Amino acid sequence: MLTALRRGLLVLLAVLPLFTQAAASPHQVIQQTTDKLLADLKANKDRYRQDPAAFYDALNEILGPVVDAEGISRSIMTVKYARGATPEQMTRFQENFKRSLMQFYGNALLEYNNQQIRVLPPSGKQDDKRTSVAMEVVGRQGEVYPVSYTMVNQGEWRVRNVIINGINIGKLFRDQFADSMQKNGGDLDKTIDGWAEVVARAKDTPAGQQAAGDE
Repeated sequence: MLTALRRGLLVLLAVLPLFTQAAASPHQVIQQTTDKLLADLKANKDRYRQDPAAFYDALNEILGPVVDAEGISRSIMTVKYARGATPEQMTRFQENFKRSLMQFYGNALLEYNNQQIRVLPPSGKQDDKRTSVAMEVVGRQGEVYPVSYTMVNQGEWRVRNVIINGINIGKLFRDQFADSMQKNGGDLDKTIDGWAEVVARAKDTPAGQQAAGDE
């Protein structure tokens, strides 16, 4: 039986707009991209299973231009470490972060099997700079798993964080980054270059196992 978060993480990429419209609300952006993402998975799933590299490249093509990599990277590093990082280190970490994210969730996305996905309508007054978008994933037995996306408006809406069934993915990575810095004696370059291993360790935690969709 798949875990609750495997179903939830199937739609992580759905919140990341491939084609955004200036006047589109964050909710509209999510719905439009959900439809596009699922159509792409349906058309290419067999090929992606045989060629994981092509799958990760496709995910990066969708995610790379629209995820708030800089904001997420600084959040994961926290001010404590980010303020001492050079522009080259920040860029390198952003790229490593995006690549590790593709690998972290790629296999879970391939498990998508026509589960129902509902983007919930906005509730109350919406901020024009930062907002949350709620989504529900309905499993095969009718169970409902909540997903909440934090989005920021930078001329177009971008994803800053995601909370899946109560697990804050940004906090999960932030804790792992701090732990890695401590183990590496404060060596930022070593931590950046070893970020894939950091993500792998996060996956081995109870929260990470759920987030990555382990059974």
